[in-house]
This record gives sequence, structure tokens and C-alpha cells, in this order.
Amino acid sequence: MIPDLLLRPVTAVDLVEISALHARVFGPGRFARTAYRVREATRFASPFCRAIVGADDRIIAAIRYTEIAIGGRAGALLLGPLAVEPAHANQGHGRRLMDAGTEAARGAGLELIVLVGDAPYYGRLGFAPIPHGQVMLPGPVDPARLLALELVDGATAKFRGMVVAAQAARGDQVLRGGRASREPQAT
Repeated sequence: MIPDLLLRPVTAVDLVEISALHARVFGPGRFARTAYRVREATRFASPFCRAIVGADDRIIAAIRYTEIAIGGRAGALLLGPLAVEPAHANQGHGRRLMDAGTEAARGAGLELIVLVGDAPYYGRLGFAPIPHGQVMLPGPVDPARLLALELVDGATAKFRGMVVAAQAARGDQVLRGGRASREPQAT
């Protein structure tokens, strides 16, 4: 690990820099992913989002966690995207970000973290496949790539149904174009 790197919570000021990082790492196709549909009307930074900042004060890696409800049940997060500058890849930054976000989620009493990703990679970090048909996202997802990390033993079995952003389900205010607006209540 490089000693001049700082791992810290993401702030609203980081939005432009992290968006540029996502564009470099994932390209324009990132907006077509189903997980983006869940996140598109949410606050950019939840209390669980983290960034790694270099000695030059540039963000070299960032992870986003979106608070979600599954089938109306709160207490879960959607992980992603996780982005690392290519020049800093394979140095453990992604793992550091995930560990910090997971610890924050546990401390907040959350029960489950869900992601769409590769089971061989995320399985090493404790993620396991969610039984087919138990949890659904608002768009196509390969069921083998829908994974969960239980923060509380047995949590996966408690969650069934459609994933929606928790703040949309509550009708919280979110930022749109720099202005707060109220999301409609879920029906």
C-alpha cells in the first residue's frame, strides 16, 4: 500500500471528479446497465461511499453504495460502481474501499449488500449467489451475477422482491441538477 493515499468518505464536492473516473474506467456503456436504473434518481453519495485520494489530492479510486429496499424491506445496500484508475489497478484499492464500506454498513446496522458482478472475484470477498428469482432488479440481469454479502447471518433469506432505491421508496429529497427535488412515494 502506498503511504500517501487517504481513504475517506465521499462528499458532494467529489461528484464531478468521480463521474470523470467512471467515464474513463467504464465508458459510455455504463449508463445502460440495470444497476444504474436503481441509482439514477438517488443522492450521489450515501454515507457508505468511499474514495481513495492520492498525494496530489486526485481521486484514484471510488466506490458507491446506494441504500435500497428489496420487496419493501429496508436494510440493504447496492454496491457499485467500484472504479480504480487504471494506473493504480491491482494494488488492493478496490478491496480497501469495499472493506471500509462494509464496516460502515455493519456499524449502521444494515443486513445485506447486493451487487451485480463476477462470482469468482466477489466470492473471495464473501459474496454468494442469491437464489434465482428471489431478488429482482428493474431490468435484465444474469441471475448468476446477482450476489449478496450477508452482514447479519441469514439475511439473504429475509429479502425477496424488487430492488428500489430506499430514498425513492421513502420519498426523500435527492439532488437533480444541483437542486433538491422530492421523489414520489412508492405505491
